[in-house]
Amino acid sequence: MRSLEISPEQFRLLAKQVCDLAADYLETIDARPVAPAVTGAETEKTFGAPLPEKALGPEALNDLQNVLRSSRGNNGRFFGYVLGSGEPVGALADLLASVINQNVTAWRSSPSAVTIERTVISWLSEALGCKDFTGTLTGGGSSANLMGLAMAREARASANEKGLSAKVTVYASEEVHMSIPKAVALLGIGRENLRLVRTDASFHMLPEELERAIARDKDSGKTPMAVVASAGTVNTGAVDPLTQIAAIARKHNAWFHVDGAYGALAAIAARSRFQGLELADSISLDPHKWLYQPLDCGCLLYRDPDAARNTFSHTGDYTRVLSSDPIEGFAFFEESLELSRRFRALKLWLSLRYHGFEAFRKSIKDDLGYARDLAEKIVNQPELELVAPVELSAVCFRYLGAGGRSEGDLNRLNPLILKDVNKKGRVYLSNATLRAKFCLRACIVNHRTKPEDLDVVISEVLEAGRQASH
Repeated sequence: MRSLEISPEQFRLLAKQVCDLAADYLETIDARPVAPAVTGAETEKTFGAPLPEKALGPEALNDLQNVLRSSRGNNGRFFGYVLGSGEPVGALADLLASVINQNVTAWRSSPSAVTIERTVISWLSEALGCKDFTGTLTGGGSSANLMGLAMAREARASANEKGLSAKVTVYASEEVHMSIPKAVALLGIGRENLRLVRTDASFHMLPEELERAIARDKDSGKTPMAVVASAGTVNTGAVDPLTQIAAIARKHNAWFHVDGAYGALAAIAARSRFQGLELADSISLDPHKWLYQPLDCGCLLYRDPDAARNTFSHTGDYTRVLSSDPIEGFAFFEESLELSRRFRALKLWLSLRYHGFEAFRKSIKDDLGYARDLAEKIVNQPELELVAPVELSAVCFRYLGAGGRSEGDLNRLNPLILKDVNKKGRVYLSNATLRAKFCLRACIVNHRTKPEDLDVVISEVLEAGRQASH
């Protein structure tokens, strides 16, 4: 046996040890602190040892307990950022996916994996009301947004062969996710050609402002390449008026991309909030957010597979597909940025089949309801202020205390509260700045969240606020 091989018996023993550790973690997850009480120096000391020349064998697993101790707890009181909860059946599928180690480039390389991914894509498309769309799983929403705008660039500016020569512009709201300016830069369009359109009082893009921005650019000789609408902004969860924006994009022959990485999957539980989603040319979404899957599992859906092939197809002879069969000749690398691709679909496929789609729909509805409940608790607490409407599951608020503080004082006080709350580890929040107001932000995309977890948010913020005020 070669040195890197282990016997099936050894694998079973190691796998049992790891699975027992994972099961213990799940059993105690509610009692664990959301933020670990650990410093950077301590993690460096624990995990920064020199590379071992000699084998440690099973002893190498001993530090896995330390990995857990130094990891953020993903229980129902983690409300920071937009991160799903890591559904355990999907995690088991990830183990198997890593063992069989399929490179999901083309059907010939990974028949079951390619077929499963295409099946999952069709499920997602249909669930969102975009039945005729196809697509690909990605590392996350940032990759999906980059690919969507790459398709827009090729469809509207044909830049693949000679480079970008046209003076093109991209439009998005001032609340757009950071991945859009990054994609515009990476694609050679230039961030100075990204127009950030004003939003209304509820943080939705204003269609009339979009129309004006496009008209100004056309008058100066520029071509509107793409309009990006948000189906759930990262700060507040605002869903832009998709139908109106789609009509403006179509009028000006601009590609219509929807950044739905955070919010689009809520359409399976609240379809009426996403009217116009089906009008998009491309849509990003993240099953590792609101389908609770383990990282990573993003997705790009698109209307026209030819647009994807025109953008991403560039095949060397060593990868040329020889089969003309529509199934056996399929290659993801002809429609995707990636050549090497992991078997991301297995966890989603197994998880959806194990629990049934209705269980995910119910959990998303619960999350939406919990956000409304938390907002109500904030409104009913005189020492707190709700800063933005709650459209999906992001709740932005701040501590006021007894009142009478200036905006500057509140903007200095609330970061201290956030730091104290997260350090104590009973609940974890993130932050947002809205109209120059520093806010505490709770985003609920976790199948483990319970009603009593909302009360912890209120009590922890009040306690930290009162202490910081003295």
